[in-house]
Amino acid sequence: MHYFLMTVRMDTAAQTLDPGATAWMLAASALVLLMTPGLAFFYGGLVRMKSVLNMMMMSFGAMGVVAVVWALWGYGMAFGPDSLGGWVGDPFANFGLHGLTASIGDNAPGLPDMVFIGFQATFAIITVALISGAVAERVRFGPWLLFCALWVTLVYSPIAHWVWGGGIFGATGIIGSKIAALDFAGGTVVHMNAGMAGLMLAVILGKRLGFMKDPNIRPHNLPFVMLGAGLLWFGWFGFNAGSELAADATASLAWVNTLVATSAALLGWLLVERIRDGHATSLGAASGAVAGLVAVTPACGFVDPVGAILIGAIAGAVCALAVSLKFRLGLDDSLDVVAVHFVGGLWGTLSLGFFAVPSSKTAGGLFYGGGLAQFWPQILTALIVTVWTALMTTLIGFAIHKTVGMRVSENNEASGIDVTEHAETAYELITTGGTFRPDGQPRPEPVEDSVTVSGAHAAPRKVPST
Repeated sequence: MHYFLMTVRMDTAAQTLDPGATAWMLAASALVLLMTPGLAFFYGGLVRMKSVLNMMMMSFGAMGVVAVVWALWGYGMAFGPDSLGGWVGDPFANFGLHGLTASIGDNAPGLPDMVFIGFQATFAIITVALISGAVAERVRFGPWLLFCALWVTLVYSPIAHWVWGGGIFGATGIIGSKIAALDFAGGTVVHMNAGMAGLMLAVILGKRLGFMKDPNIRPHNLPFVMLGAGLLWFGWFGFNAGSELAADATASLAWVNTLVATSAALLGWLLVERIRDGHATSLGAASGAVAGLVAVTPACGFVDPVGAILIGAIAGAVCALAVSLKFRLGLDDSLDVVAVHFVGGLWGTLSLGFFAVPSSKTAGGLFYGGGLAQFWPQILTALIVTVWTALMTTLIGFAIHKTVGMRVSENNEASGIDVTEHAETAYELITTGGTFRPDGQPRPEPVEDSVTVSGAHAAPRKVPST
């Protein structure tokens, strides 16, 4: 189970294989891995036609780099024996997963270590891939792969060690021994971490050409977005329910809470859209669902379904409102990674201070008789993770940007990053459009209407005149 209190290593000699739990966790791992191609569709649909392949390649590139790093040294840094006073695990203790291929129960009772390693690898992959949405359409592919390797090593792996690997937030850690913060499936490790990294990287790289000026900077394929959101929602049941590391009642609770919180967030986002913009959009439905998934992640095993519904509904509304801040601040967080993942993850983490059900892990949240005792540890852990991620991402991003160069040239950005970085295009446009209609008459110039697109790109939509 992913929470700060569970960091005691088990005696492997006393462990026996649990076939049911092993089968479930293999399936859950596959579900979580599917989330990254789902994210590729979600992000790919949100960008312009000339950038869709690059956007999807950033997710697939993250899969390639992070999986290899994780097997070589990342897993050791996250879940290996304490090093440097609990700030990181020993990357050389099981380098290349040496000695773990046949062991059982080192980190999860009844599970082969390789199952746990694979499950955790999928978390590392999706976290890195999430960052790409904040810097869409302007990053060179090679430097992005370098960033993936450095970031998963210096940012993700240490934070995973603090929270889940027995580090500073563990029961005997320098912080965990004094406070007992909760994170069931990754509100801090995954979502706040990726959201803050995206913010820092967007600031370093600057805005896209035409940001807030070009009305064509908007989603090019909303069916892709809906498909991606559906795949993310599907895979997220493995993400949350699988984090129990067992096939039991808590996993079932996490599954149901994931369903109802996501549904409530979808409705909450659409309600805000309807009131603010006069329209409930497909993009809003997809974005609201993702916001709910993010917010319930740290809480899904610690709250009841009513609490999950409230967490989700609030997340949908808050994240929808947070999207508009980037335009007021002039921040080109291209696909709303900060508004959805950082804000949603922060709310989900803090929500445990209000909605946690009393158990052996906590006295409960404010609304369940526990006062604010659980709220303060949640704030402290969120703050520490935010500061570390901001600092280290800034150092990594700035170093790459100022040495090998991370941003594409203005000419290449204007031409289209798919062609300049990958020598490919997603669509054969000559067959889908042209100067003339099928009847031989010239096509009219597009005119702007008053419809706005919320979510990732709130720009005027151009529609052809009739």
